[in-house]
Amino acid sequence: MTTRILPAVGDLDAARSITTLLSQLPDAEPAAPVADSTQLIDTLARLAGEALDELPEVVLVHERIGPVPALELIREVSLRFPSVGVVMITTDAGPHLFADAMDSGARGLVTLPVGYEELANRVQAAAQWSTGVRRHLSSAGDVFTGPGGTVVTVTGAKGGVGATVTAIQLALAAQASGHTVALVDMDLQTGDIASFLDVQFRRSLVDLAVITDISPRVLADAVFSHSTGLALLLAPGEGERGEEVTDRSARQIVSALRSRYEIVVIDCGGQMNGANAAAIEMADTALLVTTPDVIAVRGAKRIVRMWERLQIRKAEETVTLVNRFTRNTEIQPPLIQKITGTRVASAAVPANFKELQASIDSGRLHELDAKSTVKQALWGLAGELGIVKASATPRKGGALARRNSGTFKNDRGSIGRPRRRRGGPADAEGTR
Repeated sequence: MTTRILPAVGDLDAARSITTLLSQLPDAEPAAPVADSTQLIDTLARLAGEALDELPEVVLVHERIGPVPALELIREVSLRFPSVGVVMITTDAGPHLFADAMDSGARGLVTLPVGYEELANRVQAAAQWSTGVRRHLSSAGDVFTGPGGTVVTVTGAKGGVGATVTAIQLALAAQASGHTVALVDMDLQTGDIASFLDVQFRRSLVDLAVITDISPRVLADAVFSHSTGLALLLAPGEGERGEEVTDRSARQIVSALRSRYEIVVIDCGGQMNGANAAAIEMADTALLVTTPDVIAVRGAKRIVRMWERLQIRKAEETVTLVNRFTRNTEIQPPLIQKITGTRVASAAVPANFKELQASIDSGRLHELDAKSTVKQALWGLAGELGIVKASATPRKGGALARRNSGTFKNDRGSIGRPRRRRGGPADAEGTR
């Protein structure tokens, strides 16, 4: 049996020597090394999207891989791709590291400098384990074997541009189309999802931050089941406790949610910290919300450049949503796209806060009228992002008017479409 091996090694010399040894293993089919954690996860997700059998049996993770630390990367691979055997390559194979690696999901350790016999034994053991797991999964039709659910992060260019309203409506649109959806408030100090949805809660993200192995039962205990069907994981009521959620715990939480829900929407607020930076890095889609004014657009550019410097997200991999859009504003979406270097969503949210005010003041944003142009635009955006099912059935409280196009019929929030009413111009206010 051929064993497919994918090395994840950032160091060129180590990659060269490991590739040479792998090519000498019997029945081994080594792939070209990937240089960082992002490339590894993207490669595995692409292969898993094609078929489970396309995944390599063994992944080798070098201790100096980046930007995600090796142990955290091993944990993420083990959670998202449970049929892949992971072997860690390290200079220190002491008992403490061995225990940490096993806890993270590794199937073995190989010490540097790499020896042929040790490498062959570890690869063979991991490959046999992987084959057994796949045989078991193939015989259980109800076991989820894909790369996990879709994660969408929503970040504000600054405070008050409408990131929370956007995140809530995206989650509602996905849930209305038949997906299982988790809505996460990772604006850890000033999160307002609970207020927008009139929720009284006891558990929050902080309760999961200290848990090293988040089981489905532990996750279910921390999640609030909303009347809409959304699963809410909320920011702590005491803002100072947000510091307890580290980047490592955020990765574990997002991975656990991804393995349980088809769609995970995360409100990252307008301030960056280690936790929401980790979520943005892991996301399938990173949405950046801005308004068409100089201050907000400068803020959007500043965030995009920071993401690039920290290797969190490239500008071209970011989608920008223009909120409070009017036809007569001086800053139009094409200019925002040019300034930020991101892709601007074709759906823009019209400036019409009056439609939202009653729902927001009463904490019933989930009951927003289906005729609202703001809701139509945001639900159209959900279709554009691919987080609604094409066969969605219209439900009470809102419907997908165009299921595949990502926009709504007669959507007055679309770019370039007249939005003036009889008797005067459209209201120039927008979503909060």
